[in-house]
Parts: sequence; structure tokens; C-alpha cells
Amino acid sequence: MVPETSSSNRRYVPIGFMSKDVIASNSTLVATNATLYMFGILTSNVHMAWMRTICGRLKSDYRYSPAVYNNFPWPTPTAEQRARIEQAAQAILDARALYPDSSLADLYDNLTMPPELRTAHQHNDRAVMDAYGFPKKGMTESACVAELMRMYQQQGQRPCGALV
Repeated sequence: MVPETSSSNRRYVPIGFMSKDVIASNSTLVATNATLYMFGILTSNVHMAWMRTICGRLKSDYRYSPAVYNNFPWPTPTAEQRARIEQAAQAILDARALYPDSSLADLYDNLTMPPELRTAHQHNDRAVMDAYGFPKKGMTESACVAELMRMYQQQGQRPCGALV
């Protein structure tokens, strides 16, 4: 579940990983048949860099749309890389679960993000960057987006499910 609008002060858009019995509101988008792997990719710094470049804006806040998701170039990970992303994604969910009285908005405030959650995201970022073959050190956000754009132009979109 992806919020349509999110504060531009956040490093990560607080994406939810919900069960199928949750009813989404009109201010969210839902990735059908989502998996831990998809959640890991979408919550990564790689996808966030793409999102910050491609998304629309509502004042200065991010305005996520299906075009952000549907045009995102997905990696082609090895089985081991995919498993690492799934483990890292689960660690994000586990870190969130340590704070049951906090909302996603609370957890994703850049100034007060719990250290366990920040660490889990950093591990996820490294796992996703590895799946793309990106260097873990020294790659700027603009270099990441340039590489994603090159991938998109060369092979186009490889959809990983619909976003509605």
C-alpha cells in the first residue's frame, strides 16, 4: 500500500505491507499480489530516488502515481539476491513491529526514526543495490537515477504486478 501523498521531508515514503483483508482508502495505491521481494524493492533508496525524480508534487510533497511504479525498471536478481532482499524487507517489518503504538508517519519522521528501522532500511538498500549491480559506496542519487533511466530506455518496463 503506497500513500498517494507523502512529506518531502522523508527519506523513505512509508509504504505499508498489508494483508489482503485490509481495505485501502482513496488516498492510497495498492500493488496487487505484493510479495516481500516487491516490498523490499519499493522501500529501497533505489526506488525512492526514482520516485523523487518521476513523481508529481503537491506543493513540495511527493505525489505517487501508478506511472512512478509502472515505469520503474526492476532488477533481475539471482535467487540469492532475491532472498537477501526478502530477508531485509522482513527486517523492516520486524523493526516496525517493535513500535506497535506508532503510526507509519511517526516511524518515518527523519528526526525520530527508530535506530532499528533505520538500520533495517540501510541493509535493504544495500541488498537492492547489489541486485542492480550498483556500487554501495560513492553512488549519488543522480547517478542512480541516470542508470535507472538507461535501464528503462534499453529494456523498457518489466512490470512486477499492477498498481491500482
